[in-house]
Amino acid sequence: MTVVTARAAGCPYVVLASPRPAPITLAAAHVAGADIVLCVGGAQAIGSMAYGVDAKLEGDKETIASVPACDVIVGPGNKWVTAAKSIVNGYCGIDMLAGPSEVLVIADKTANAEIIAADLIAQAEHDVVARAILVSDDGGIVDAVNEEVSAQVNSLPEPNRSTAKEALTQSFSIVCKDIDECISMSDKLAPEHLEIQTANSQQVADRCANYGGLFIGTNCAEVLGDYGAGPNHTLPTGGTGRYTGGLSVFNFLRIRTWMRIDDKKECQEMVEDSVRMARLEGLEGHARAAEKRRL
Repeated sequence: MTVVTARAAGCPYVVLASPRPAPITLAAAHVAGADIVLCVGGAQAIGSMAYGVDAKLEGDKETIASVPACDVIVGPGNKWVTAAKSIVNGYCGIDMLAGPSEVLVIADKTANAEIIAADLIAQAEHDVVARAILVSDDGGIVDAVNEEVSAQVNSLPEPNRSTAKEALTQSFSIVCKDIDECISMSDKLAPEHLEIQTANSQQVADRCANYGGLFIGTNCAEVLGDYGAGPNHTLPTGGTGRYTGGLSVFNFLRIRTWMRIDDKKECQEMVEDSVRMARLEGLEGHARAAEKRRL
């Protein structure tokens, strides 16, 4: 979800970092087009990509390839990755400072409690600090989901069960007076993943403004966005969906502006405006540079 996006944007060289990558991860990196795989994670990976690593030589043989300093570093990670990205931000570009993963489900009385519970647990097993949130206008569906969560989470294997149970201790449900209040609450929280499991789910979804990824209807599980379809799954967390979006090719592109003037006569109005504005700002050198362009 990061390598493919970088390649689609036209990046000529892509470095991927993954601690203890499984063979399937290495295969995916090859198919996606990664040039180098760093088998390291945490702050060490961020430092290596930000500042580069010299090749290791044994005689004339290069035993460890060099890693070029990267212009942009993107992707999720733990708190050490986030801290490291905050340090190198400015030396190179980053996508966002991601926090714990989260899902928010807006549900009404028509929702399927068994499915909602499964989706909340799927998020909770990510990490002990993940958050699974249910917002509904119906207390009955909240009670039903709580019962399902208790039943389903105990059937998980370890260590998933312990991780999910710990995450669920800091997860919560909110009962609102109506769907309007549910939408307002969701927009305040700006969740990373937002599921709409209501009657008229599309109409409800159209009124939601702040989220990372939106999953509309009972059939559209967030986990399908993880693995099978949909937009990039590197998404804003911790309420940052109020002002930013998920990873896209735009994270690897720059807006570069330029100007050219061939007709000196036609630009005289602009020259005079620049002279006046410069002197109003007290920048005499600017004014005189503009005056040099007078006819």
